[in-house]
Amino acid sequence: MADYQLIIIGGGLSGLAAGIRAARFGQRTLLLEQHSLPGGLNSYYFRHGHLLETGLHAMTNFARPTDKRAPLNRLFRQLKLSRKRFVTREQFGSQIIFPGNRLAFSNDLSLLASEVAREFPGCSSSFSGLIKKIEDFDPFAPAPHCSARAFLHEQLNNPLLENMLLLPLMVYGNAEEHDMDLAQFAIMFRALFLEGFFRPEYTIREFLALLVDQYKKFGGELRLKTPVAEIIRRGELVTGVRLGDGKEISTKAVLSTVGLPGTARLSGWKLDAEKHTGKMSFMETISLLPAKKCRELSRGKTIIFYSHSEDWSYRRPDVLIDPSWGVVCFPDNFQGIEAKETMQLRVTHAADYHRWRQLDPADYGAAKERCSQESRQMVGKIVGNYGQDIVYQDSFTPLTIERFTGKNQGAVYGSPMKIKDGCTPLPNLFIAGTDQGFLGIVGSMLSGVTIVNQHLLQ
Repeated sequence: MADYQLIIIGGGLSGLAAGIRAARFGQRTLLLEQHSLPGGLNSYYFRHGHLLETGLHAMTNFARPTDKRAPLNRLFRQLKLSRKRFVTREQFGSQIIFPGNRLAFSNDLSLLASEVAREFPGCSSSFSGLIKKIEDFDPFAPAPHCSARAFLHEQLNNPLLENMLLLPLMVYGNAEEHDMDLAQFAIMFRALFLEGFFRPEYTIREFLALLVDQYKKFGGELRLKTPVAEIIRRGELVTGVRLGDGKEISTKAVLSTVGLPGTARLSGWKLDAEKHTGKMSFMETISLLPAKKCRELSRGKTIIFYSHSEDWSYRRPDVLIDPSWGVVCFPDNFQGIEAKETMQLRVTHAADYHRWRQLDPADYGAAKERCSQESRQMVGKIVGNYGQDIVYQDSFTPLTIERFTGKNQGAVYGSPMKIKDGCTPLPNLFIAGTDQGFLGIVGSMLSGVTIVNQHLLQ
């Protein structure tokens, strides 16, 4: 008899959700995570007594507890967690800034609609038509790749407005350069604009603890600091895993959340890794500022998406980072979040993995500092200067992302080609997470649940 019915590789949010779902229905489940904390892209660490989160600017897909069909509430039902006890803090409001144009949006779609009518009066009617098409579109129906840019242009015929709408959606979940698959666009449009941003009441640490406790309550086993060296096969069938220390564990099925290239490498499944590796990675800088200064910079906004050029392009830069566009997030600036002495300002820019990899290790720290200074100068033009007010600052690069998440080349959003059904060429090896096609924190968790439901609870 196999040691386990299911082994899950990767203790990120999709892996934890899959583990809860499988364990809830009595499967002997083992979740293996290579690091000392769960969470993957959405975890935390401590520096100088400060808890700093990785990944979590905000959660998308906000819904009130009474909306039973909403993704967030469906997720909580699947995990048998109380949605009413899960306290959420909505965004105050966010903004998209391009030269000469600004669009505000919140968790009330009417604000964005009125902003489009104000800034682009000729597009008001076509924007309403766009929303209707998105509401009627099924992003999970089998379909070939379709250009989101072409779709948007057909609906709006206004390149500037199209770029302003695309920037938040792409930077929050797009694995390919320049364009976006229409299905992914529809998922993100709903998540950000039709549903909106929120945070858990506390930090990602408490949210992860909630998920881990639920997993263990149903009998699931979690092993941290346990890297997987190989997925063991007998012919075309997976029979177990070999750990980094050489120990072998048998299983009836494996669910991998480490992405297509990583899963192929572990299992010997032949895959063109470069073709399936996303080009987009990022550098993020977290600055702790006095609360008064942070509120002054935010001007009541939760997240600001900006570009200093109308001709914005979503692509890997040809330098270490491209600070001419990015995301400025105030993760403490949500409704109902308790006042603190210091607050965070988080800035995200597109970064080039290969240029960071080519750096001499002795130059790495200095390069991070140079890039942080460039970032402050560009972001300062949007929110105001803040360099002299920084209490503490830390940055991570594509190399950090690759090291701590296993994402090939630090590609946060995984492969540009998604496997929607989660199936691989091996009949008892499945994938979940970003490379399965669900995006965002809620989407990633629904991915784990969906694959378990469709393939492992039969």
